[in-house]
Amino acid sequence: MKNSTFTFALLFISVLFFAGCKSSSKAYGDKVKEPFSGSSYESNNRFFRAVGKGKSVKDNIARKKADVDAKGILAGQVNVTMKQLSDAYASESQTGDGMAIYEKFQDLTRQVMSTEMADLRKFDETKYFDGTNYTVFVAYEIKKNSMFKFMKKQAKTQAYENKKIQKAVEDIIEEELKKSED
Repeated sequence: MKNSTFTFALLFISVLFFAGCKSSSKAYGDKVKEPFSGSSYESNNRFFRAVGKGKSVKDNIARKKADVDAKGILAGQVNVTMKQLSDAYASESQTGDGMAIYEKFQDLTRQVMSTEMADLRKFDETKYFDGTNYTVFVAYEIKKNSMFKFMKKQAKTQAYENKKIQKAVEDIIEEELKKSED
C-alpha cells in the first residue's frame, strides 16, 4: 500500500512537472520573421546598414517613422564605432588623451550625421497595409569608406587645442579607411 501511494505521488509530480515545462518559445508566442532580416541587411566591414520600421494610418507618416528609425540606428552604429576606436587608441597609446579624442570623434560623428551625405543610400523599402494601418520597412546603408573619407576631410577643418590629438584622430580614421577598403 505504501509503495503504491509513493508510486502515485511520484507519477503525479512527474505529470505536473512535464505539464509545467511547456515549450519556452510558445510561452512568448509565435516567432515572427521580420522583413529585411539576414546578412544582406546587417553591417559588415564595408557598410554600416540599418533597417527601420514605421507604422501609421497614413503611409507617408509610416515611411517617415521608418526613415527616422533606420537613420537613428545608423547614427548609433557610427557613434559606437567611434567610441570603440577612441577607446582602443587610448588603451594602446597610454597617453591619457582618450577622452579628448573621443570628444573630437563625437563632434565629427554629429557633423557626419547632421550633414546629408551623398553616400547614404536607401537600398530597400516595403510597404504593407492591413486595412487600417500602413507598416513600412526601409533599409539604409552608408559605405564605411566614404564616411571615413568625409570624416577625414572634416577632421582637417577642425580646430584642435593639441596637435597630438589631431594626429591621433587622423591616424585612427586612416586606419579605419584601410580596413574598409579590404
